[in-house]
This record gives sequence, structure tokens and C-alpha cells, in this order.
Amino acid sequence: MALDAKGAAALALHRFGFGPRAGSIDAIASDPRGALLAEIEKPGAGQIVNPELLTSAQAARLAFSFNQSEQAKRIALRVSEEQRNSGAAVVTPMEPPKVDDATMAAVPPPAEPATPSPPAQNRNHEIKARIDAAMSAEIGFAERLVWFWSNHFCVSADFVNNMAGGYEREAIRTHVLGKFGDMLLAAESHPAMLVYLDNFRSIGPMSVAGLINKVGLNENLARETLELHTLGVRTVYTQDDVYRFAKTITGWTIRPMATDPDHGNEFVFNARLHEPGPQTILGKTYPEGGVEQGQAVLADLARHPATAAHVAFKLARHFSADEPSPALVERLSRRFLDTDGDLKELAKALVEAPETWDEQRMKLKRPSEWLIATWRAIGGAPEPRRVLDSHAYLGERFWRPSAPQGFADVQSAWLDGLSQRLDIANRIAEQVSATLEPAALVETTLGSLASADTRQAIARAESRPQAITLALMAPEFQRR
Repeated sequence: MALDAKGAAALALHRFGFGPRAGSIDAIASDPRGALLAEIEKPGAGQIVNPELLTSAQAARLAFSFNQSEQAKRIALRVSEEQRNSGAAVVTPMEPPKVDDATMAAVPPPAEPATPSPPAQNRNHEIKARIDAAMSAEIGFAERLVWFWSNHFCVSADFVNNMAGGYEREAIRTHVLGKFGDMLLAAESHPAMLVYLDNFRSIGPMSVAGLINKVGLNENLARETLELHTLGVRTVYTQDDVYRFAKTITGWTIRPMATDPDHGNEFVFNARLHEPGPQTILGKTYPEGGVEQGQAVLADLARHPATAAHVAFKLARHFSADEPSPALVERLSRRFLDTDGDLKELAKALVEAPETWDEQRMKLKRPSEWLIATWRAIGGAPEPRRVLDSHAYLGERFWRPSAPQGFADVQSAWLDGLSQRLDIANRIAEQVSATLEPAALVETTLGSLASADTRQAIARAESRPQAITLALMAPEFQRR
């Protein structure tokens, strides 16, 4: 049976957005498709404009300075204790081991005190900004696209301490409805990505620095760019292509924070590290050059048919089913090629596709999506520390994927965590039961999507908290 207008609106909010808030089903019921398209046409869609948020480079310098200061305090305290114990009058402390910028950026800070440290405060501001953007969106389609592309071009805060939020705003949000090629270049050349995949210390074997210091090439960024970000695993490239591409992006590095307090951790091209000579990749020869050589390779990768197919499959899988329709993938791939990778056009194609309006809801929400949907349903999100705890408990640590592949986008990866979702739903239900009516919650969040069995189970609940828990754990609420 076809969905009624409110059912289609609820479907749109769950599948393309972050779930309904009070009144949002009624707000878009007259034209759900039109509402989705209107959201991505709004000026500033997907952006976070907050002058109080630091750039990623500023955040990295903040963390570096704080960690260095804390290290110095610990050394001074140890020297003072040694002096007292030995009875010596004055002891000149030994110079501490030198620690490079990347190591300082990668090492997590000590356990947080009761008052968050400046880097932790910055992290909390970034988390709050991201959660607020998802909570305040009428639907959340643009924000879902941000989350999708941020996971596609993921970095991990475990390695790029204090830069993850800035990276997402600078490399992903800026281009989320622009051209794929622009996002690709912004992501691969961003300091967070250069540190995460070790390209900042990749040196061409025949470069000036390589010949003098006998240090070598790092292929991580080149490999992940080809395998994960563009062409797809085991497609049209060879190991030789990875090796040669890695050479074209040698010299893509960052300014040292220890010696450049004003611009440390910003991107810089260092010609001394760059491999000289032409490089042939995927059958095309790129002449010797500086930073432009790698940029030219990325530009061609962004337009490659294999990239179109890879991106199309991932988008179709995210917004329709774990095994998406080949016809949908083909249409998205063709739209990608026809529009030179226009991401807004791809978003429109998703909204226009009949496959994404299938009443069978086959996609289990990732933990982060379910948490946002839950908080939207009850009308508020917790403070950043609790946000971090909730994500970690559900196995999707905030901005911390376990590998460059990002968080899994298939149901099998998250089924085992449903019992943990039940724990959180129980706690939330206890907190809000005094003010939240279960029947109203069902109408607000599911409307006609709620099955007769779901409604009956909630009506027969032994208590109001149990009824709210059942609503938040209902299959219709868990899926998009």
C-alpha cells in the first residue's frame, strides 16, 4: 500500500535527514521531494558559520603549545624533585628528547582534569557545532551529505589531534554541494589528511632531501586516494600507478609548529622533498613540475569513469540499500560524468530516484544517526562529553574511524550494538518520561510509518518509560 502524504514526509525525514522533530512531518507533507530539494538550494546549506571556531591549523597549534607546556611542567617538576632528593643546590636539566610536530599532534593528551584543557574545550566547541547543525536542520539532507563525504574522506582524531572538526569544515563542508574535484583536492592536500596518511614526511628518493638524507617515499596517501577516495579497490590502476602517483605528491607537507608559531601546521609545498621528472599514471604522462603535477593527477582522477562508478555505488548504498539497484548506480554514475562531478546534481538525482523512495526500509541507521534522531525526537542533545561517551559506547567513536575506509555503511556492522542502543534508550526514557507522552512521540517521529504491531506494543507497555523505550527501539525508528 502506498504511503500517504505524512508517511512520505516521515520517510523523507528518516531516509534523507536525521529524523523528525515536533511538527516537521506536517511541515513538509505537502511536497517531501520539493522540501529536500529546497534544503540543498538554501544559501549556506551544509556550512557552519561560527567565527569563534578555530581553523584546523590554529587548533593544532593550540594543542601543540598546550602539550609542550605540560611536558615542560612535568620535566621541571621531576628536576625539582631530584634536586630535593639529592640535596644538590642547582642542577641544569638535561635537554628533553626532541619531538616532531606530527608526533605531538598524534599523541593524545593526558586524561582530562575536571576543567577541560584548552584543546579539549576546542574539541567540545566543534562537537557542539556539528550536533547543533544536525539538531536544528528542518530535514537534515545537506547535513547528512556532509557526514557521508566526511566519512568518505575520513581522518581520525586519534592521529590528527584537535584538527578533525576544522578539517570537516574546511575540506568537506566548503565543497559539499560543489564539484567533487574541488573536494578531492581540498581533502588530499589538507594538513589533517597529510598527517593522517603520513604524506607530510614522504620524500622523493631522487629529490634533494632524499639524496642527502637517504629517506624515502610514503605511499599511504596515494594508495588510499586511488583505492578509497576515487577509483575504488582493485579497479583500473596498478601498484606502479600507486608508486608513481606517490612521487607526484612528494613535497606536500606542513609547516613545522615548533619553529613557526604563526603558521605552523598549514599546508606548504617543499620543492626540496619533491621527486623530479615526469610520471606516467593510468597511461598518461604528467610532465615534471611542482605542486601542479599532483594537482593535475587529482583533477584527472576526479573525472575518471571508475571514480564515477565508485562514488555512485557508495551514494546509492548509503541512501537506498546495502545492495543498491544497479540501475540506480548507473544513473548516478552517468549524472556524475555528465555534470563533471557536480555533487548538488548527484544529490538531486538521489531525490528523484524511485529506488530511494521504496517503502521497504532496508538501511539500519548508524549509531550516530540514531542518536541524532533520538535527540531530535525528545527535543534536546546532551553536552559534548556525553555525546562522546554515547558514540564510544555504541562503537562509533566521534571522528575516530578505526581505518581509512571510514565507518561501515552496511547493516551487518551495527546489528550487534542494538543491545547498547537499548541501554541508552532506557536511560533517556527515564529522564524524559515525566514530560514526554509516548503516543505523541510515535506521531511526531513515525506517523503512518508506525506499524500496528509497534503501536500495540507501545500501548501495552507497563510504564511510560518502557513505552518511550519501545518507541525509540522500534524497527521503524531504527531504520532509514
